[in-house]
Amino acid sequence: MSDLEARPDDARPAAKLPDPRYIQTQPLLAPELEAYANEFIDSVNSLPEYRATIGCIIPAYNEEESLAQVIESLLEQTRMPDVIHVIINNTTDHSVDVAAPFAGPHSKVDENGYEQFTEVFIHDIGKNPDKKVGALNYGFTLVEGYDYLLGVDGDTVAEKTAIESLEAEIVSDTRIGGISAIFSIDDEPFKKQLIPAFLIAGQRTQFAAFNMQNMLRGRNMAVLGGQYSIFSVQALRDAMEQNHQSTPWVKDSEVEDSLLSLQIKSAGYLTKISARARADVGGMTTVRSLDAQQVKWNYGAIELMWPGQRGDTKGQPFHPNLRLRWLENAEMLLNIVTRILFVVLLAGSLSIHAFVFSPIWLIPPVVAILLNLRIAMSMKNRNVRDILFAVLIFPAEFYMWIRMGHFIRAWSKFASNKKVDNWAEQAKAERGSGNAHLAPLLFVLAAIIAIVAVWTQLSPVVQSTILWAGWPVLGVITVLQTLSMFGKLIRRQRGYRV
Repeated sequence: MSDLEARPDDARPAAKLPDPRYIQTQPLLAPELEAYANEFIDSVNSLPEYRATIGCIIPAYNEEESLAQVIESLLEQTRMPDVIHVIINNTTDHSVDVAAPFAGPHSKVDENGYEQFTEVFIHDIGKNPDKKVGALNYGFTLVEGYDYLLGVDGDTVAEKTAIESLEAEIVSDTRIGGISAIFSIDDEPFKKQLIPAFLIAGQRTQFAAFNMQNMLRGRNMAVLGGQYSIFSVQALRDAMEQNHQSTPWVKDSEVEDSLLSLQIKSAGYLTKISARARADVGGMTTVRSLDAQQVKWNYGAIELMWPGQRGDTKGQPFHPNLRLRWLENAEMLLNIVTRILFVVLLAGSLSIHAFVFSPIWLIPPVVAILLNLRIAMSMKNRNVRDILFAVLIFPAEFYMWIRMGHFIRAWSKFASNKKVDNWAEQAKAERGSGNAHLAPLLFVLAAIIAIVAVWTQLSPVVQSTILWAGWPVLGVITVLQTLSMFGKLIRRQRGYRV
């Protein structure tokens, strides 16, 4: 063995480098190839980066009044979808005629000088027994080769940067399965109509509170609303495979978007609300149509929350996306209890001249006004009507009584175990038919008559005892509710705008 081999590695002598004075430099390339090499490198650098593809589907049922505006909004986006499929189903109006002029290719040059191209296809699938779910699944078969699916309702118009924002957010994190836009309602067309303006103001406040709750929960969205949401097609495939479905949406749920959101979450993906993308959805302008919509939403949510299984829909009471739903139902139940107790106890006290006013009872309404005002101030596109709805306590309180009616109707339907097509009920209500929305009012009137009849039969001692026990119970519940409202009032909103 030589001396060099016997030495450890760190003891070996350093290699002797050549003297740089005697090194002759050679060109890397022959002169005739150097120009070609530079040209090749420039051509490689000029190649475009990979751009995600977005297929948009618009399920449309009797949307002749808004459909043209929806398609125009998509064509005016700073980032147009790569294809737009309008799926018209079960229509009885002129939706096809309204959409037809948009069919074909569309292109434009954006502010950066890049040309964008999209093509609009109009599909009239005629009678569709699965209604919106059938239209959505038909659209999915047309765009499942794209990276992302953008679902847009036939009455929803978004800000020009909405798709650009949604794409940037969902591309930034492969864990995200879907992102919902921030929803509100454009109230300008209804500002001169008393009842529609009142109902739209209530819905705007309701949406704002719901959106803010989701934003403050890490922007985790419980429901990827079908009004304007983007989905990872891979996430949809994974949810389908995990649930043994041939389509993303299923017809046996009253809230197909809520169920799909749960399935995407269960498949290991995140469901988010956008930080920037905004869209105005179609609002309900009559008590009848609002009742039908909200009862359908509440009924479907109860089906998903309730343990056990009805039909093909299995309840998932402990699903993380349903925690907010449980909280909403608990809060609504407390609202019903406190208001009914207050009215009954107040009437009973006045009937025997035992009512004594205390200024402390003004604290809960004041906190409620401040909370409503803060919700109004969190709206990016707030206006005077939103502020007045908040500070004039009677509009917000009356809207709460309407929502309580929706809550009672939904739970009554669910408890009856009677199968009802709530999609058909909503469609009928939007056409101005049906009087189911009056059921809560009739129930309240019947309850008042019964309570008065029973109260008048009680002795003064029993009446006093009921009041003596009832007011403290109401006081405890009201204190807890007020503390909950105060907690929401002082909670940091982190600069979010809804």
